[in-house]
Amino acid sequence: MTAPEDATHRPAGGTPSGAADPARDSGYTEPPERVGFFTDTSVCIGCKACEVACKEWNALPADGFSLSGMSYDNTRELGASTWRHVAFVEQSVPEVAPDAQDTPVDPGDRPQLGLTPVAPAGAGGDGPATEPEGTPGGKIRWLMSSDVCKHCTHAACLDVCPTGALFRTEFGTVVVQDDICNGCGYCVPACPYGVIEQRPDDGRAFKCTMCYDRLGAGMEPACAKACPTESIQFGPLDELRERAAQRLDALHEAGVGEARLYGHDPDDGVGGDGAFFLLLDEPEVYGLPPDPQVTTRDLPRMWRHAAAAGLALLCAVGAGAAPAARRKGHR
Repeated sequence: MTAPEDATHRPAGGTPSGAADPARDSGYTEPPERVGFFTDTSVCIGCKACEVACKEWNALPADGFSLSGMSYDNTRELGASTWRHVAFVEQSVPEVAPDAQDTPVDPGDRPQLGLTPVAPAGAGGDGPATEPEGTPGGKIRWLMSSDVCKHCTHAACLDVCPTGALFRTEFGTVVVQDDICNGCGYCVPACPYGVIEQRPDDGRAFKCTMCYDRLGAGMEPACAKACPTESIQFGPLDELRERAAQRLDALHEAGVGEARLYGHDPDDGVGGDGAFFLLLDEPEVYGLPPDPQVTTRDLPRMWRHAAAAGLALLCAVGAGAAPAARRKGHR
């Protein structure tokens, strides 16, 4: 599991423009087609089969069972032992117009699962939905999304890793070699998504590998294989982007105007993600940054300023030392 010696890192802080083939940019001369994930949250049912499959295949330790009190989600976030995380977001549905309240909704009219509003607990089976006094609206909906490492086109974690433990694979993905990681932790604050994390027992960093071992054997990642609704789709990245655009158009035509794509744009602040999403609300609702930027983008400018300051200091020292040397020579 090694990359070409001259391809472990890309130049630090390279501008996120173009670079449609990160594997080739990293030194692979004839890489296979770049692959990735398209996660369609509109059909996610929150079953967590992807979490279980990921843990089982990658032999990840258990996280325990600790509910936050704010959600039915017990894993809460991505981490060193949670490489797939299914978020549960509960939302109140605004009240509808009086003339539409009694209109039945045909499930076939909603081309996505888990979105149709449901009555809260305590509501009668055939009666109107009821909520505690002061709660806006009469119904709730669940937004569910399986989050994962984004495998950025321009990955800041690669820039800051001093040992080469992080490397770009021939598939365009980003992998951590845990036997080379020295636990410095530089990659943790470098990630604009807060994905990568160190294990507390030994300090080494871990994250999703997109099942690099399975890809090498011609298999799809375990999470995509286990997803029962095809919310997690795996394949060539360009093909997934086309498929996502068609799905987005279908949802908009069906009246789901809040649907949007996230992380699909090659011209965004990280050069596009290898794992992107179709969301049904603002990214912040799902715990995603609205405008992620590669955190090392300013490194070249910072090094130029540092070099200029150092040169100016040397010139000043040299200018001050010259008169003293001349005086010493006249003695």
